[in-house]
Amino acid sequence: MIDSLEAVRMWLVVGFVLVGLFFTFVSMTGVIRLPDVYSRAHTASQADTLGAGFALAAVALVIGWDGAGFKTVILLFFIFLTNPTAAHGIARAAFEQGIVPWTEGDERR
Repeated sequence: MIDSLEAVRMWLVVGFVLVGLFFTFVSMTGVIRLPDVYSRAHTASQADTLGAGFALAAVALVIGWDGAGFKTVILLFFIFLTNPTAAHGIARAAFEQGIVPWTEGDERR
C-alpha cells in the first residue's frame, strides 16, 4: 500500500513539473513574440505565475510537510500575489508614460 502511494506521489511530482515547464515555456514564448509591453506583461503575469506555481507545488510534494515544505507553500502564495501585482505596475507605468497599446494593422513589431 505504501509503495503505491509513493508511486502516485512520484507521478504527481512529475506531472506538476511538466505542467510547470509547459507554462514557463508558454510565458517565455509570449514575452519574445508578443508585440507590446501590455501583452508581454499579461502573458508574463499569468503563464509565469502558473509555471512557478506548479513547480513549487512539485517541490512541496517532494519535501513533505516539515518546515521547508511549509516555507515552499508560503513562497508559492507570495508568488501568486506578487507576480500579477508587478505586471500591473509595469503596465500602469507604461500607460502613464504614454505608450499606446498595439492594434491590428500596426506596423511596429
